[in-house]
Amino acid sequence: MASERDRPGTVHLDGVEVPVDRRGLATTTSELRRQLRPALRDRIHRVRFNAVLAIQAGLAAGLSWWIAAVVIQNPDPVFAPIAAVGTLASSVGQRFRRTVELIIGVAVGIALGDLFIFAFGVGPWQLGGIVTLAVLVTIFLGGGPAVVTQAAVTALLLMALTPKIADLEFSRVIDALIGGFVALGVALVLLPFNPLRVVDRAARPALEALAKELEVTAKALASGDPDRAQAALDRVQEVQEHMAGLQEALEGGRETATLAPVRWRGRGALTQYVEGAEFIEHAVANAGTLIRRAVTVLEDQEPVPESLSAAVGQLAEAVRHLVHELGAGVDPEATRARALRAVSEAGRAYAVGVGFSGSVVVAQIRTTASDLLRASGVERIEANKRVRQAVDNGRKDVTGRSPNEPTDAASRPGTR
Repeated sequence: MASERDRPGTVHLDGVEVPVDRRGLATTTSELRRQLRPALRDRIHRVRFNAVLAIQAGLAAGLSWWIAAVVIQNPDPVFAPIAAVGTLASSVGQRFRRTVELIIGVAVGIALGDLFIFAFGVGPWQLGGIVTLAVLVTIFLGGGPAVVTQAAVTALLLMALTPKIADLEFSRVIDALIGGFVALGVALVLLPFNPLRVVDRAARPALEALAKELEVTAKALASGDPDRAQAALDRVQEVQEHMAGLQEALEGGRETATLAPVRWRGRGALTQYVEGAEFIEHAVANAGTLIRRAVTVLEDQEPVPESLSAAVGQLAEAVRHLVHELGAGVDPEATRARALRAVSEAGRAYAVGVGFSGSVVVAQIRTTASDLLRASGVERIEANKRVRQAVDNGRKDVTGRSPNEPTDAASRPGTR
């Protein structure tokens, strides 16, 4: 234990004076905080993202129990809330299909369970046998994971509870119907989530993180700091992880916007996100390549024109505008303007002079900007036309002429 005889920076442990590295301790604490903050923000984001789902599940469970117990007068309606929660907990964008699969799985499980009990009776080995058979049969019939699970669980429960509960087969089918369709009613009629908001929450963390790392890369290019660019490259890997939930959110948004009457008005704004999702993913991938090559530019000490860092900075602003405009359901005009400004600055940098990796950075700026234009709703031919024009304008600012203009010698009569 520490004593009063301890000198500053030391502590006595069992009579031995041990130095304390206060600077190292502070560094460790700071590093721990740096790692915990993103994890905490991610957990809070996940809770907020799934808050409506949790409320839907609770409401569907209680309502399906009440219908099965009071309306249908099932004395033990435990399978109704199980089916309801199972439907809502499945893939958000496939609830209608999951409900149908749930009912099919119950029917298959009951049929197999009845036949197995009739042929072999009830017992431990029969229990294992019926689960194995249910899994194999449903896989043979082409069932997905939900069908396989429901068939196996239904057959298992039928085997385990048949001696205790009369008419288990009938009540199980009714419970599955009640739970599945109550869940659909809650999710699509009583408490449908806002599809645009769900999709926006899925895409926003990835795009905001991408914009931040592009901005850091722009500052690294401006200051000639390869370590700073490398740190941005290390962090940009997290953007890909955020993108994983975007497709599921899009499926859920389409399903809700199609089937929920109160959400029909939001279909137009959601369509922009749905059509732009593919190009958002392309932009994330191309921007990652851009940052990787920017690290090489700095490590190889290639020339970095001021306009190159400005182009990356404008690209970061374009991503930020895309987040705001798609989430608000407005026409992404500011996104297009910033993306084209980034391309123009990249064209200027190329005309001033860049190295091998610098030319790759310029190409990736152009490609990423084109992806952002496509994500904003611009058609491919038009997007390519605007990007080429922006590149020409940037190069013309430096050279005084368009790259497509003939030289003086070539424009004179009699020359070729």
